[in-house]
Amino acid sequence: MKPPSKPKERKNDLKEGFVLKSRKADADALSKINRYTRREFGPDEVYTFSVVLCDNEIDRDNERFSIGALKQLAPLFLGRTGIFNHSMKTQNQTARIYDCAVEQDETRRTKAGEPYCRLVAQAYLPRCGKNADLILELESGIKKEVSVGCAVGKVTCSICGADLKRGGCAHKKGKMYGGQICCAVLDEPTDAYEWSFVAVPAQREAGVIKSFAAGEENAEAVLKAIASSDGGITLTGGQARALLKQVERLKGEAECGRQYRMELEKSFVKFAGLSQPELSAEMLRRVAAGMSAEDLKCFESAYRKRAEQLLPLTPQLAGTQKKESGGNAEFKI
Repeated sequence: MKPPSKPKERKNDLKEGFVLKSRKADADALSKINRYTRREFGPDEVYTFSVVLCDNEIDRDNERFSIGALKQLAPLFLGRTGIFNHSMKTQNQTARIYDCAVEQDETRRTKAGEPYCRLVAQAYLPRCGKNADLILELESGIKKEVSVGCAVGKVTCSICGADLKRGGCAHKKGKMYGGQICCAVLDEPTDAYEWSFVAVPAQREAGVIKSFAAGEENAEAVLKAIASSDGGITLTGGQARALLKQVERLKGEAECGRQYRMELEKSFVKFAGLSQPELSAEMLRRVAAGMSAEDLKCFESAYRKRAEQLLPLTPQLAGTQKKESGGNAEFKI
């Protein structure tokens, strides 16, 4: 009888990171930490730990950071606060990043054939009664998984280099082309606004909050954060602008939808009245107002066809064309 096989180790990817280990702050670490404090803190007053934020491996959405993007993200994450479940509330702030750098493993290659690189941050939190439970959870491995919130300005196809923000290409993410897997390459990060402890990072909702609009947060990501919040929430300027832009776009689409429905209702009343003249126009308008757009479209199409059978809808002066056989028939008078 074979012994039970060991479960395969799950590699970390773009969507998730993890806490590495804690360590006592040395003089260099304290110097960096005290740039963010209101007073000088000593080594026994702070708890520090390392966090892998993200890497350049292809993720479950078939997207990956370029190595250059990871290097650009390192300074953007300095001073960024850690929160819980991407809920952007002040009371959810836990730790703060005081140092961040890219580590490269030359012995390991990604699915894209690059040297494996990961973005590793050093974070701190004050040792106090409030944080005692969190420190215990960190040291016991309960609080371990994290994911990050950032925005990128450039997204390209890994096969042909096409700009996926401006129309894309014929390649499909996740498909193989000439032995190479197609993915979207995320580059030119414009902001790194938070990192979060998450309970189940393997789920898509716990993944990286990405925005493909340079300098602006993605409105859907902001709405998701608001929906997950159970109280007040503070928005950044970029998030507020993204929401306003989304509202304006939806207003325009709503107006187009209203105009389309008005024309559809008028057409329905017209053809239904021609098909069944015993029905009053007022009654037909009330019926149309209570229909869904899909039902209204189906009834309008049916009454149009019936009206065309009952009445000649072609103008009388349009004339008729006689069809003649022969190569030059259309040129004969």
